[in-house]
Amino acid sequence: MPVESGSSAAARQAKQKRKSHSLSIRRTNSTEQDRSGLQRDLLEGQESKLPLSLRTNLLDLFSQIEREFENLYLENIELRREIESLNDRLAADGQAVEGADLAKGALKTKASHSTSQLSQKLKTTYKASTSKIVSSFKATTSRAVCQLVKEYVGHRDGIWDLSATRTQPVVLGTASADHTAMLWSIETGKCLLKYLGHQGSVNSIKFHPTEQMALTASGDQTAHIWRYMVQLPAPQPVADTTQTPCEDDVDFSDKDDADGEVEGPNDCPSVRVPTTMLRSHQGVVIAADWLVGGKQVVTASWDRAANLYDVETSELVHSLTGHDQELTHCCTHPNQRLVVTSSRDTTFRLWDFRDPSIHSVNVFQGHTDTVTSAVFTVGDNVVSGSDDRTVKVWDLKNMRSPIATIRTDSAVNRISVSVNQKIIALPHDNRQVRLFDMSGVRLARLPRSNRQGHRRMVCCSAWCEDNTTCNLFTCGFDRQAIGWNINIPALLQEK
Repeated sequence: MPVESGSSAAARQAKQKRKSHSLSIRRTNSTEQDRSGLQRDLLEGQESKLPLSLRTNLLDLFSQIEREFENLYLENIELRREIESLNDRLAADGQAVEGADLAKGALKTKASHSTSQLSQKLKTTYKASTSKIVSSFKATTSRAVCQLVKEYVGHRDGIWDLSATRTQPVVLGTASADHTAMLWSIETGKCLLKYLGHQGSVNSIKFHPTEQMALTASGDQTAHIWRYMVQLPAPQPVADTTQTPCEDDVDFSDKDDADGEVEGPNDCPSVRVPTTMLRSHQGVVIAADWLVGGKQVVTASWDRAANLYDVETSELVHSLTGHDQELTHCCTHPNQRLVVTSSRDTTFRLWDFRDPSIHSVNVFQGHTDTVTSAVFTVGDNVVSGSDDRTVKVWDLKNMRSPIATIRTDSAVNRISVSVNQKIIALPHDNRQVRLFDMSGVRLARLPRSNRQGHRRMVCCSAWCEDNTTCNLFTCGFDRQAIGWNINIPALLQEK
């Protein structure tokens, strides 16, 4: 009875394995489309806060990854089988020339050469497939660049609020718990003017849309309107600061370098008397803002009311009541006679003054803790932030439920939305500042370490897109304001 040699048996076994492997590949390819369709059906049936388009894009990316690794796995199996077959042939050749030293040397050289070729092929295959995956991710994760440009230091206590002027010259205004408000040169960081008219903490500052007038709200239960005239200093050479990719060099150290006394600017001119004093509240005035046109202002107070005043006569026009607890913020629409007030009662209210004969109000209960601020965008959206660690985006045309919800790991303070790019800047209690788009997609986190960034709670953010040096400002209880230059790639802002 004929006996089959070991080399021929191994060759036939390898051939059968390759045949079964090719069949499995065909079965995999035939069912890939069905599996993708099944996954999409399962995706649509699952509840998620993500938009369907974003979820579909994520599914496509992970499907590509799965296919790449599946191909790598199958190629690896095939290569291993080829190595085993080669070893069988080499073993058979070795038996035929056994005893010949020269043949042994040739055999070793041949085996080493074949093994190195297979190893190189395997490495090349893995590198090529992996590079495809990495490049697909690079196309969708271009990083934002956040550069700290200037620090504004001079207040003797924490800074509650800040904003930039809407008219020339463009300056930065800060409101502090040290009972003062200051105007700063954005380019040089020099104090241009100090307002000393309040007897309590200055809680907010807003500038008139067309004139050089400022509106400040204070813990002395009043709001002041005062005029200013400033002369910008000669520009200085900008320090050579390295652009830092957002989220890099983040340090959560509890070091606080701002505990010492900070000497304020002694040569800064001051204003002590307001042109108009608004006094109708029975509690702390926590915020104030100008209505469109600048002829009326609205104030929000801890007495649970918001007041609407006429600027020229300083008379109380309307008292907006209805909140169950202290108010925390108020904001006006840039183009329409709309006001939004937020409160510790977990709600914010939309007041409509577009029709002089009817003043309607809508109450929104989308949060579970204090609503720290609610602001308008240039379009038809309202963005609200809360101590419940969420930020919600609402559509004015249909405000039954938010169109986007942003969940964070810390309480959110006074937020702001950029006019041009529609980016939301979120200042947090944990000293971080994060940037999101209007659909709730996180774009960046401003760098913070012992060398730069805020060292205590960040109270407020404000955009200033008319300035080329800094387009975002933040302030906190470390007694400083910071000017940032934010560059968000267009790819990150595409919906």
